Amino acid sequence: MGQRLSGGRSCLDVPGRLLPQPPPSPPPVRRKLALLFAMLCVWLYMFLYSCARSCAAAPGLLVLGSGSRATRSSPVMISAPDRTPPRLSFRAPPSTQLGTGKEVAEGGASQEEQSPEAPDSPSPISSFFSGAGSKQLPQAIIIGVKKGGTRALLEFLRVHPDVRAVGAEPHFFDRSYDKGLAWYRDLMPRTLDGQITMEKTPSYFVTREAPARISAMSKDTKLIVVVRDPVTRAISDYTQTLSKRPDIPTFESLTFRNQTTGLIDTSWSAIQIGLYAKHLEHWLLHFPLRQMLFVSGERLIRDPAGELGRVQDFLGLKRIITDKHFYFNKTKGFPCLKKAEGSSKPHCLGKTKGRTHPEIDPEVVQRLRDFYRPFNLKFYQMTGHDFGWN
Repeated sequence: MGQRLSGGRSCLDVPGRLLPQPPPSPPPVRRKLALLFAMLCVWLYMFLYSCARSCAAAPGLLVLGSGSRATRSSPVMISAPDRTPPRLSFRAPPSTQLGTGKEVAEGGASQEEQSPEAPDSPSPISSFFSGAGSKQLPQAIIIGVKKGGTRALLEFLRVHPDVRAVGAEPHFFDRSYDKGLAWYRDLMPRTLDGQITMEKTPSYFVTREAPARISAMSKDTKLIVVVRDPVTRAISDYTQTLSKRPDIPTFESLTFRNQTTGLIDTSWSAIQIGLYAKHLEHWLLHFPLRQMLFVSGERLIRDPAGELGRVQDFLGLKRIITDKHFYFNKTKGFPCLKKAEGSSKPHCLGKTKGRTHPEIDPEVVQRLRDFYRPFNLKFYQMTGHDFGWN
């Protein structure tokens, strides 16, 4: 054991490099890479989880919007927003829309109205954050009018980072009020602090019960009405129905109760919707004029950024949507978004928008202009704005 080796060293005097050494500590770069990899794994897990939730929820929302499963399923118990004990859902009286006589002959509401154009798929980032925030009842509603430009306005507003809106029309205050506010709120997207929840259903404006029902939800709700020359609006309404039912009577025959006397048939919804002053009277019984904004459908086409500026001011939003967001599509004849919400590609409204109107007898058009003139003038006085339809 004590034998000496050459050089005067004992056999136990083995150089340190020949003995087992502890593993070297990883350099700082490797530690950082390991930490980055762990964070990436956590982010990927959360991303996949949120995507799975979004995919699972999307079909249900689309069915509710289209009115298929929503009309068949009735919740038995509803929890009130103030956390009171669950209650049985109540059966509301059917909502009343004036001028439905000829709609029955034409097959009722159009397929487009019942199955509105679905919004674009959300981006991965939107999906990632879809689980954040909470669902709120809408603070602002686009209540009308049909064929006035409501879909365009909603799509333009959704570009704003502080606006979150339902893509499909909920039709809560006219068709599904008996389902309760809890059901309605569950349709809404999640919002963060400082964001506004919105929805649009154009038929609210002509539904007698809608003003009182919205006021009962919140007296502070802001209301937006997109209006358009009632004659052009009526022809556009007819064009939409004609695209679904080519066998309907001509526009001229539907316009008059008696073509010989020239008496206008105000029971036809295409005509009746354009009596804006009469409908507004019902809303002013429940909301002050300062809580309503009237958007010009014509100006929304000519100057979308200018009209969106008014809307953003009305909603208390920073003016983020400007001219740089739009380009004019000559084929469709109206403005389109350079980049839609959750997309990096240009976006125009679908093929159901911007249809070519049929040729209408100029004498019929003039009679309609004469008919609407006093109603238009009254509407100008009530709103304090001349829309220039005369």
